[in-house]
Amino acid sequence: MPDRLVPGAPGRRAPALPGVLLLLCGLWLAFAAAAARAQDAAAPHLPRIGVMTMTPGTEYWARFGHNAVVVDDPERGLRISYNFGYFDFDQPGFFTNFLRGDMRYRLVAMTLEDDLRGYAAEGRGATLQWLDLDPDQAIAVRDYLAWNARPENAEYRYDYFADNCSTRVRDVLDRALGGELARQLSGRSHGLTYRVESLRLGAGIPWMALGMHVGLGPYADRPLSIWDEAFVPRRLADALDRATGTSGRPLVIERVPLLEDHLGLERPGAPALRTAFAAAGIVLALAFAVLLRPGADRAARRAGAVLAAGFWLACGVTGLVLLGLWGFTDHRAAFGNENVLLFNPLCLALLATVPTLLRGEMPHPWLRRIARLVLACAVLALFLRFLPFLVQNNGDFIALIAPIHAVLAWRLPHARG
Repeated sequence: MPDRLVPGAPGRRAPALPGVLLLLCGLWLAFAAAAARAQDAAAPHLPRIGVMTMTPGTEYWARFGHNAVVVDDPERGLRISYNFGYFDFDQPGFFTNFLRGDMRYRLVAMTLEDDLRGYAAEGRGATLQWLDLDPDQAIAVRDYLAWNARPENAEYRYDYFADNCSTRVRDVLDRALGGELARQLSGRSHGLTYRVESLRLGAGIPWMALGMHVGLGPYADRPLSIWDEAFVPRRLADALDRATGTSGRPLVIERVPLLEDHLGLERPGAPALRTAFAAAGIVLALAFAVLLRPGADRAARRAGAVLAAGFWLACGVTGLVLLGLWGFTDHRAAFGNENVLLFNPLCLALLATVPTLLRGEMPHPWLRRIARLVLACAVLALFLRFLPFLVQNNGDFIALIAPIHAVLAWRLPHARG
């Protein structure tokens, strides 16, 4: 068959462009198929990274919930849970270190199945978020955690708010993402504080919630960024759901429920205490006013004296503890605690008035002056609440304690039967 001629140019042969294009397309398809096969062959060896979040448990140390980084590592054929929340009651000086604010926690690596077994036995829930990390980022997380879990690297100094098991998980991810997570979370806030979150999560254990409420200073009342909120595992999980990776795609690609929560301990918000505390303060103040009134009978005086002794003892001892936390420990969340003005150590000196109260006699003048000084400190605590540069949220305790100090300072000069 003769070759086709190019129109308008008699005698010239047409170039075989369609054949060349077909050859190039075939080469490109062969290269793409080879690359896909190479990627498929390599993909099974790439680790997959997830964050596992556990709901709160019944023990006081488990009330904030927990989390861990999960590495699905095909090279080892294991799903490894890297858990930053291990401590040992039997370690030398554990309770001394706890009081000093020098707690030591460890990172422990175990299989995901082993880690889940304990939470399942407690009835706690668990959810796993698989993350969209590129291969280099996933490998970086895997290798860093493997290094961090070595015995010589596993221990770290624990801080309940700034460096705990959840912030460690956050920081591992941010390290792999080149700071992208911090950039997304640091500039936004829900208006929460360390105190609000502590009361929300500790409300089911009254002594724990009350102790934190009394012991936390102004450090616990500054508004937190979403980055800071990640000290609570659930808050970190929620933040990851809204975050994007360095590719711009959503960071969480899949949520997998692992365990059902049978406890339901996590509250949606902190309890409102102001009304109850104010009511208790008024009732106790009225009781003191009645029991220590001039002319009260012996039984009333005795009841008032015993009640006053218990109140002063509780306030004085609490005040000494607060001063100790402030001045002699590394618990920075307790520094500058204005509750010292309410739970005043000077109240211990007022215990000397108890015998005179029992007899219905006038206390010594210097004891009456101490009572007025204690009241003045309580008034100062109220005044500080109106200063814009002091942010401690101790209005609950002002409402509870100040009325009682006022009545006792008023009644002591008139304690005569």
